[in-house]
Amino acid sequence: MSSERADGQPSHDTVRIRSVDAEEAGQRLDELTTVLRDAVDSGSSINFLDHATDDDLAAFWRSSVEDLAAGNRVLIVADTGTQYVGTAMVVFASQQNSRHRADVAKMIVHRGYQRRGIASQLLVAIDEVALAHGRTLLMLDTETDSAGEHLYAANGWIRFGEVPGHAHSPDGTLKPTTFFYRVLEPPLTGSAP
Repeated sequence: MSSERADGQPSHDTVRIRSVDAEEAGQRLDELTTVLRDAVDSGSSINFLDHATDDDLAAFWRSSVEDLAAGNRVLIVADTGTQYVGTAMVVFASQQNSRHRADVAKMIVHRGYQRRGIASQLLVAIDEVALAHGRTLLMLDTETDSAGEHLYAANGWIRFGEVPGHAHSPDGTLKPTTFFYRVLEPPLTGSAP
């Protein structure tokens, strides 16, 4: 996934966090699939099992691109300029009484780029995207005791429950899931009296 230096270690290019449109995402499905494959292969509970094929993962992204085109979600990527190394999606609730809410999905950083603050940068971008679309309540779930759980708690997300045996990890083991929410304050407009 990442380029290598002369000593065989991954090169850590500058990473830019940005939203991408459906056209770009559709053109870069292979990169999106590679990031998702890395998450599955690393044992992340991210909706897929070990036996998921790259075609299964690409089909997920194709469906997501259709939702991007329809305006139902926003895809945020961590991009080195030559490859995507992270993703996050803000999925808008469509119910009439929930237009203030969005779910966070596919929050992934490729293993070769972890522990560099990219996940925290993606979380900042998620907040910005949500607020830009009038969404002030964010929700997500993650495997209990995972790096994700610790990341969200450290970044101000509020844990509101845990469900035992909620989802299978890629190896098929049932794992508990922790649920989080975050309330965003819209920016103040106008000047103070």
